[in-house]
Amino acid sequence: MPANVVVHDLWKHYGAVPAVRGVSFTVEPGEIFGLLGPNGAGKTSTLECLVGLRDSTQGEIEICGLNARIAARAVKEKIGVALQTTALQDKITAREAVRLFGSFYRDSVAAPELLQRFGLGEKADARFDTLSGGQRQRLALALAFVNRPAVVFLDEPTTGLDPQSRRELHEHIRQMKRDGCTVLLSTHHLEEAEQLCDRIAIIDQGRIVATGAPHELMAGAGGLQTLALVTTPMLPMDELAGLAGVTEVENAGTAMRLRSRDVAATLEALGTLMRERAVELVDLQVRKASLEDVFLRLTRRETKEPAA
Repeated sequence: MPANVVVHDLWKHYGAVPAVRGVSFTVEPGEIFGLLGPNGAGKTSTLECLVGLRDSTQGEIEICGLNARIAARAVKEKIGVALQTTALQDKITAREAVRLFGSFYRDSVAAPELLQRFGLGEKADARFDTLSGGQRQRLALALAFVNRPAVVFLDEPTTGLDPQSRRELHEHIRQMKRDGCTVLLSTHHLEEAEQLCDRIAIIDQGRIVATGAPHELMAGAGGLQTLALVTTPMLPMDELAGLAGVTEVENAGTAMRLRSRDVAATLEALGTLMRERAVELVDLQVRKASLEDVFLRLTRRETKEPAA
């Protein structure tokens, strides 16, 4: 079965500044595909080119077998879009918004069915300016599904939501996949991408630097494991960096964080060093490479998940 989304050598310039630089990827039918990257990496610009909100500088985009440039109108019948924020008239109700958007398409879903699906049945006649942030995002999803899309594009849909609203939105996205819909999701939340996506593309400074399933990217991190070490007194970074198997040392405040390709050899050398320096071990934790480790190694930027 051919891919539902094909992007080849996509470029987008704003004046002389390239925001997207030769991006290429495919999204298979029924797949949740994530564009993962730090703020300003080019995720939103890429999505806006795909859905026709911006003209790409160069490159090829194919959606559901259609050339997005040549058959732009036909493509819009097959896609749904939910952006970071949804701006509607303050006084329009959820029911009126769904009916209005449905009138733009040849085939649309009835308002009561969509509002019930996205948990807005009791808010059907509530004005937009009275809805909470989570309710507005659910309404955005309802509007994205009004035309029975084959592909749905979601641009950081959980930004600014509280943990409960985010969890509810995650379940709606999983339901899209169960219903056979293809989802292209942009996010900078690492945990969100790991939980939801079948495959992800990590994008940084407008370029894709890695593509694959989350577990494949983590497994391909060169076998690196992380040791979080707390000693009294703290051991010097240069001595820790010289231990067998260690590739990187980071001062993480109260702990030292070591990346190792051979944990057994590192632990053995660490024990010897501690005895020589008469250092007391306070805490030691060892974990396999995470998606965060892969992300930071590829982008060299710190990202922090908002506190729950």
